[in-house]
Amino acid sequence: MSDAAPTRKRDRRQMKSAARLYAVQALFQMEHSGLTIDTVRSEFETHRFGAVYDGEEMAEGDVDLFRALLEGAVERQAKIDQMTDRALVAKWPIHRIDPTLRALFRAAGAELTAGATPPKVVIVEFVDVARAFFPEGREPKFVNAVLDHMAREARPEAF
Repeated sequence: MSDAAPTRKRDRRQMKSAARLYAVQALFQMEHSGLTIDTVRSEFETHRFGAVYDGEEMAEGDVDLFRALLEGAVERQAKIDQMTDRALVAKWPIHRIDPTLRALFRAAGAELTAGATPPKVVIVEFVDVARAFFPEGREPKFVNAVLDHMAREARPEAF
């Protein structure tokens, strides 16, 4: 096996990870600004994927996964929000949690309900996204617990 094969696999994985992070940012921006999915999707694909800001290159994202997460989160938002609510403590419905976490749960819920990615991979990936947004906090553990509950509801056969 050549050295190129593991490198391509790692690059694809990094592009998918970047797409998940961008999807959370885009969903947050849509909620915060009231912009449409088409406007935000276009802005991210044009100005974020691989762009260079102050000498720092932004990661290249997997466009197909990014679009699928955005569209899935918007199309299935009611179902995803209900799943999230059931996973949260009764006193903390989804509309009361941090907007970044809300966007994260919607993106992760879109991937969980699509059924293409193993749930444990979705959980690990989005816990990593939580670490990117909350490097010092307890949020990654919270995200892990909520996503585990959501995954067991969305894909019980995988557990």
